[in-house]
Amino acid sequence: MDKPQRGYWCECWTEDLTAEARPVLRASFDAYSAPQADRWVAVALRTISPALDPDASQEAWEWLYDGRITTRKALLRAEPCAVSLTQANTRITWTIRPALFLPLAHRQALDIPACAHQFKPRTGPSTGTTSQ
Repeated sequence: MDKPQRGYWCECWTEDLTAEARPVLRASFDAYSAPQADRWVAVALRTISPALDPDASQEAWEWLYDGRITTRKALLRAEPCAVSLTQANTRITWTIRPALFLPLAHRQALDIPACAHQFKPRTGPSTGTTSQ
Protein backbone atom coordinates (compact mmCIF):
# COMPACT_ATOMS: atom_id res chain seq x y z
CA MET A 1 0.00 0.00 0.00
CA ASP A 2 1.73 3.19 -1.13
CA LYS A 3 -1.28 5.51 -1.36
CA PRO A 4 -3.62 6.74 1.36
CA GLN A 5 -6.49 4.34 1.91
CA ARG A 6 -10.01 5.45 2.75
CA GLY A 7 -11.61 3.97 5.80
CA TYR A 8 -13.23 4.83 9.13
CA TRP A 9 -11.78 5.70 12.51
CA CYS A 10 -13.91 4.23 15.30
CA GLU A 11 -13.75 5.08 18.99
CA CYS A 12 -15.57 4.10 22.18
CA TRP A 13 -15.85 6.72 24.92
CA THR A 14 -17.36 6.61 28.40
CA GLU A 15 -18.50 9.57 30.44
CA ASP A 16 -19.45 9.69 34.11
CA LEU A 17 -22.58 11.83 34.17
CA THR A 18 -22.23 12.58 37.90
CA ALA A 19 -18.71 13.98 37.68
CA GLU A 20 -17.24 16.98 35.92
CA ALA A 21 -14.55 14.83 34.35
CA ARG A 22 -13.84 14.58 30.66
CA PRO A 23 -14.99 11.53 28.70
CA VAL A 24 -12.47 8.67 28.65
CA LEU A 25 -11.38 6.92 25.46
CA ARG A 26 -11.81 3.17 26.04
CA ALA A 27 -11.08 1.70 22.62
CA SER A 28 -10.32 2.61 19.03
CA PHE A 29 -10.38 0.69 15.79
CA ASP A 30 -9.42 1.36 12.18
CA ALA A 31 -12.00 -0.04 9.78
CA TYR A 32 -11.52 -0.22 6.03
CA SER A 33 -15.19 -0.45 5.07
CA ALA A 34 -18.56 0.79 6.32
CA PRO A 35 -19.70 -2.77 7.17
CA GLN A 36 -16.54 -3.37 9.18
CA ALA A 37 -17.03 -0.09 11.09
CA ASP A 38 -20.66 -0.66 12.06
CA ARG A 39 -19.92 -4.33 12.83
CA TRP A 40 -17.38 -3.16 15.45
CA VAL A 41 -20.15 -1.25 17.25
CA ALA A 42 -22.66 -4.09 16.77
CA VAL A 43 -20.33 -6.67 18.33
CA ALA A 44 -19.72 -4.40 21.31
CA LEU A 45 -23.43 -3.79 21.82
CA ARG A 46 -24.33 -7.47 21.55
CA THR A 47 -21.55 -8.31 23.99
CA ILE A 48 -22.56 -5.86 26.71
CA SER A 49 -26.35 -5.91 26.26
CA PRO A 50 -26.97 -8.77 28.75
CA ALA A 51 -25.29 -6.72 31.50
CA LEU A 52 -27.21 -3.50 30.77
CA ASP A 53 -30.29 -2.29 32.61
CA PRO A 54 -33.57 -2.72 30.67
CA ASP A 55 -33.61 0.83 29.25
CA ALA A 56 -30.00 0.75 28.06
CA SER A 57 -30.47 -2.75 26.65
CA GLN A 58 -33.49 -1.55 24.71
CA GLU A 59 -31.45 1.38 23.32
CA ALA A 60 -28.78 -1.08 22.21
CA TRP A 61 -31.21 -3.43 20.48
CA GLU A 62 -33.08 -0.54 18.81
CA TRP A 63 -29.81 0.53 17.20
CA LEU A 64 -28.98 -3.06 16.25
CA TYR A 65 -32.36 -3.51 14.51
CA ASP A 66 -33.09 -0.06 13.06
CA GLY A 67 -30.30 2.42 13.76
CA ARG A 68 -27.62 0.28 12.21
CA ILE A 69 -29.17 0.70 8.76
CA THR A 70 -29.22 4.48 9.17
CA THR A 71 -25.62 4.41 10.38
CA ARG A 72 -24.46 2.30 7.44
CA LYS A 73 -26.15 4.63 4.94
CA ALA A 74 -24.54 7.67 6.56
CA LEU A 75 -21.12 6.02 6.48
CA LEU A 76 -21.52 5.22 2.79
CA ARG A 77 -22.17 8.96 2.27
CA ALA A 78 -18.91 9.61 4.20
CA GLU A 79 -20.77 11.20 7.13
CA PRO A 80 -19.60 10.73 10.73
CA CYS A 81 -21.90 8.82 13.08
CA ALA A 82 -22.33 8.24 16.78
CA VAL A 83 -24.20 5.65 18.82
CA SER A 84 -24.82 6.40 22.50
CA LEU A 85 -26.56 4.73 25.40
CA THR A 86 -26.78 5.48 29.08
CA GLN A 87 -26.29 2.83 31.75
CA ALA A 88 -26.89 4.12 35.29
CA ASN A 89 -24.64 7.21 35.52
CA THR A 90 -22.43 6.32 32.56
CA ARG A 91 -22.87 7.35 28.97
CA ILE A 92 -21.16 5.09 26.43
CA THR A 93 -20.61 6.55 22.97
CA TRP A 94 -19.21 4.88 19.88
CA THR A 95 -18.11 7.28 17.15
CA ILE A 96 -17.30 6.45 13.54
CA ARG A 97 -15.88 8.99 11.14
CA PRO A 98 -14.37 8.80 7.68
CA ALA A 99 -10.59 8.79 7.63
CA LEU A 100 -7.64 8.56 5.29
CA PHE A 101 -5.05 6.06 6.47
CA LEU A 102 -1.53 6.95 5.42
CA PRO A 103 0.89 4.17 4.58
CA LEU A 104 3.73 3.64 7.01
CA ALA A 105 7.29 2.63 6.19
CA HIS A 106 7.83 -1.10 6.19
CA ARG A 107 9.81 -2.29 9.18
CA GLN A 108 11.97 -4.72 7.23
CA ALA A 109 15.69 -3.91 7.13
CA LEU A 110 15.87 -3.56 3.35
CA ASP A 111 12.98 -1.09 3.23
CA ILE A 112 14.03 1.16 6.12
CA PRO A 113 15.49 4.47 4.93
CA ALA A 114 19.23 4.88 5.59
CA CYS A 115 18.62 7.74 8.04
CA ALA A 116 16.78 5.34 10.38
CA HIS A 117 20.10 3.80 11.36
CA GLN A 118 21.35 7.17 12.71
CA PHE A 119 19.02 7.02 15.73
CA LYS A 120 20.11 5.30 18.93
CA PRO A 121 17.67 3.92 21.51
CA ARG A 122 17.35 5.80 24.78
CA THR A 123 19.02 4.11 27.69
CA GLY A 124 17.17 5.78 30.55
CA PRO A 125 14.13 7.85 31.46
CA SER A 126 13.21 10.65 29.10
CA THR A 127 14.94 13.90 30.00
CA GLY A 128 14.00 15.85 26.94
CA THR A 129 17.31 15.05 25.22
CA THR A 130 18.23 12.25 22.89
CA SER A 131 21.24 9.99 23.12
CA GLN A 132 22.52 10.16 19.57
